[in-house]
Amino acid sequence: MSGRVPARLDEATKTALVELVEGAEAAGWSTAASCRYLELSRRRLERWRNRQRSGAGLADRASGGRPVHGVTPGEEAEIVAVFHEWSTTDRSHRKLAHRGSWLNRFWCDPSTVRRVLTRRDLVFHPPRRTTKSEKRPIPEWIEQVPNRIWIYDTTHWSSLDAATTAINDVVSKKWLGEITSHDETSTQVQAVFTRALRDEGLLDRIEELAASGESMSLDPDDDRLPVLLVMSDNGPQMTSGSTREFMALCWLATHYGRPGTPTDQAQIESFFGHLKGENPHLDTIDDIVIMRRELDALRDRWNTVRLHQGIGYVTPDQEHRGDGNRVRQERRDGLSRARDQRVAYHRNNQPNPGPSHAD
Repeated sequence: MSGRVPARLDEATKTALVELVEGAEAAGWSTAASCRYLELSRRRLERWRNRQRSGAGLADRASGGRPVHGVTPGEEAEIVAVFHEWSTTDRSHRKLAHRGSWLNRFWCDPSTVRRVLTRRDLVFHPPRRTTKSEKRPIPEWIEQVPNRIWIYDTTHWSSLDAATTAINDVVSKKWLGEITSHDETSTQVQAVFTRALRDEGLLDRIEELAASGESMSLDPDDDRLPVLLVMSDNGPQMTSGSTREFMALCWLATHYGRPGTPTDQAQIESFFGHLKGENPHLDTIDDIVIMRRELDALRDRWNTVRLHQGIGYVTPDQEHRGDGNRVRQERRDGLSRARDQRVAYHRNNQPNPGPSHAD
């Protein structure tokens, strides 16, 4: 402890201070000098000593006294009884307070109910989940290469009455496309996927597969595998019949996350988090045309300039083209080359040590 002794102390601290003063007195210090050094009131010290001699102890009495508006023992008993009867239904002290008046059993504020339950160590327990859901594994037929696994989701903006649906490549982290609209339906999903499939050169293959009259297969040994695996959450525009029909016609297999589990779509959630966190001005835009232009410019920067930790500090465009390994190897080679150059430089440029001592 340093500085002035606080106004309120626990019993152990008071006892330690009294013993400290007594030790100083035994060493020749006066009581007044000891109190001045500790910044402790002598009157306060003597009061503590008197309480110790009388056997009253140094523990503070409970605050509050006996408020005339406090709950009666009968009311407290009713609160406890209603808790035992209704705690599995009303799982908060606020609901329980209203339940008491609804049953005409007691009339108390929620804060009073909370204090009564706390004194009795009564706690509300959430219901146990009967089963634990497990994340669906990625299908065996899928390859972990660019343009094989796409993921998409929709986000909203603070100042704009519109939503943006964006698509990312799971492997290369490339931002493949987005659409910003006042509506959130399967129409927007179909539009953004059609544009992204066209930009990635996959529409021709899809048209050939559709013209063959065959249906896709999920057997890893079958040649009729889907063109892509598309991951998403269970939003209404993702799970609608129109979206499912569109995906099937385009030979796109769907993979939905568990309801209420956004971590199943962690990559696209992280994408939106970085997008908004690194560009806070997006939430101030209130014009949909300006928002579309801004997102288009940011997509180019995201894919060609921004380095991504998840793919070894290369750009998504480099990873998507297959240049990621080359760029990463060039950095490793450059680091090794720079080390050799530094070693050679310091070996050939020894500094003059100078005299070992000054006159």
